[in-house]
Amino acid sequence: MATVVEAGAVEKLTRLVDAADRFDYSAAQLRATQVAALDERFADRVKRIKLLGHRAAEAGIERIGAVEDIVPVLFPHTAYKSYPESFLIEERWDRLTKWLGTVSPYPITGVDLDGIADIDDWIARLSAKGYFISCSSGTTGKSAMLIASQKDMDWSKIDTVNVFAWGSGVKPERNRKMIGCAPVATVPKNTTIGEAQRQAFANPDWPRFNYPVPPITVGSLTRMVVMRKKIADGTASPQEIADFEATSKERQAILDAAIGLAAEEIIANRDKKLMVSGLWSGLYAVAKAVRDRGYSAKDFDPDNCVYVGGGLKRALLPPDYQQFVHETFNIPAGRHFQNYSMQELNSGMPKCREGGRYHVPPWMVPMILDKAGDALLAHDVSGGEIEGRAAFFDLSLDGRWGGIITGDKISLDYSPCACGRKGASVRDNIARFADLEGDDKIGCAGTIDAYVRGAA
Repeated sequence: MATVVEAGAVEKLTRLVDAADRFDYSAAQLRATQVAALDERFADRVKRIKLLGHRAAEAGIERIGAVEDIVPVLFPHTAYKSYPESFLIEERWDRLTKWLGTVSPYPITGVDLDGIADIDDWIARLSAKGYFISCSSGTTGKSAMLIASQKDMDWSKIDTVNVFAWGSGVKPERNRKMIGCAPVATVPKNTTIGEAQRQAFANPDWPRFNYPVPPITVGSLTRMVVMRKKIADGTASPQEIADFEATSKERQAILDAAIGLAAEEIIANRDKKLMVSGLWSGLYAVAKAVRDRGYSAKDFDPDNCVYVGGGLKRALLPPDYQQFVHETFNIPAGRHFQNYSMQELNSGMPKCREGGRYHVPPWMVPMILDKAGDALLAHDVSGGEIEGRAAFFDLSLDGRWGGIITGDKISLDYSPCACGRKGASVRDNIARFADLEGDDKIGCAGTIDAYVRGAA
């Protein structure tokens, strides 16, 4: 007779990804299993991720017996930007690959590093061997380089469809025309998510409309960041500056033209159920272009939906920008989807339609830290709201450590939401410490940076 092996704590939580009631578990109900899962993941990874092993030894952490025990071994979001900038500027792909090895649980082997043309080529070669690199935008500094595994890519396919269906009420019935109203960074995670959504929601006879701008690659972002740095420190030549300004002017012209092209595509397909996606700034600009051409809600299907990624991203829009977008594209109540997540995480926290709060899934352990990111604030998981620096442990992550200290200030509530779900949720007042205070210093970031530079 076969022996039935009980699932581990991590599996107990992550297998809820397809459960319809996954947000109905209270934090108090989940806490014991979450702590066991944190300990399970820590024990498995502490000797496999060099940076984690260093942090654990430094803090004297040998096991996780409570949520506060995990705090000293969370990584600040800056940890994934801690590679020396010279590795990129001087195209030291061997050194950058070695740096990746300090944050990965899997040895990086078998990657041909000879004759690499640029960073995009380096990322493609890593992907071919099952090491997937996604990056943050890097528009205000170096890009964070986040390594992921095939298991992470497979998880993203499931999670992205489930969170959108849950948060918008749109069933994956492949009956929509997908319209992109924003340029998207061409990184493995974004590509994987986009394909999964297309397979679930798009009518296969209606090709997705991609915002008509050149693809944003990691290489193009990196070149922009490097050039901005050279201009700032006075090392850019007059010709380099002239070329940079010409390129910027050309890109702006393409972006300006894309607004009108997207508006015309939406108008041409106004008889179809639309799934419109983008950032608020782009959605507003396209909506205004649609209005300027004489079209509004009355011209569109009454079951359209919108997928909004990210916040305002410092865009200056009128107070009624959301209402303007909804009324232009005929988005009914409940068909507006927003998701709280970040490249450093592998899972999303969808906003509910009734309570307007972002819901934390069972396999994500949320934490509120002090401003410095050094200590867990007192939590009462039986109820009540607490505000401070957000940190999360995403137990679904496989290709890197799941614990991250973010740059976000959030309000986390352990009380039941107005929508009736009992799980922890985040209020829709998320702000970045860098925007609130002009700078953001996390206490352990300097220590980690010094270690990684030494290890690399």
